[in-house]
Amino acid sequence: MSLFTQLSGTFINVGAVLVGTLLGLLLGGRLPERTQRTLLQTLSLVTLFIALDMAGSLNRVSGGAVPGVILALVSLALGAVVGEALGIEEGLARLGDALKRRFRGGGRFTEGFVAASLLFCIGPMTVVGGLQNGLTGDNATYVLKSTLDGIAALALAGAYGIGVGFSAITVLLLQGGLSLAAGGFAAGLLGGASPEILKTNPYVLLITGAGGLVIVGISWNLMLAGLGWEDRRVRVGSMLPALLIAPLALWVATRLG
Repeated sequence: MSLFTQLSGTFINVGAVLVGTLLGLLLGGRLPERTQRTLLQTLSLVTLFIALDMAGSLNRVSGGAVPGVILALVSLALGAVVGEALGIEEGLARLGDALKRRFRGGGRFTEGFVAASLLFCIGPMTVVGGLQNGLTGDNATYVLKSTLDGIAALALAGAYGIGVGFSAITVLLLQGGLSLAAGGFAAGLLGGASPEILKTNPYVLLITGAGGLVIVGISWNLMLAGLGWEDRRVRVGSMLPALLIAPLALWVATRLG
């Protein structure tokens, strides 16, 4: 798998952030609130389609007699317990607040850079997309994320200015690094298997399927934002440990037969 293939989703994401920022600067945040809500609802539906397609991978994997969907359920449940115990959602919120306080004196440029970097780089799609792009070369999740980030960049740039565009550097470093690390994992531990072989690897299928279910939560949150009901959001950040637990659950189920 070529380096460009592993980083293709990251490059698309960086481009989307830059284009969204440019459009935001040109429009100056003039989109009516009703239009913004409709866009969020539309993105929610597209996100749901992609998420369900990913979740379908669970039908192609099993650990002995245990179906993939049960493995995903166990992984998500345990992941949520671990995530809540670790306070991942609250930790991310505290990190954002700390960064905002730290850079407040830098003006709107820095504030926009920090806010956009957090929004674009902290979330399940960043992790799932990096694993998917790095392991198999499939950039579908990052393409979807690019659409979301591009529209978000448009809105943020209207409020904060050009500093939002510089968050593309953060996206490049974090997502690119994650994709390359996943590619190194494929080469070192999975024998350098080709993307087509990796797409049928049960561990990759389970991670993809569990990640798809997490992204369903993102779709739900987008719809709630479009309806103005953000207080009922799914705590998807707390589910991130499930992506690490899923391979372990499959390994245990396989050994137990």
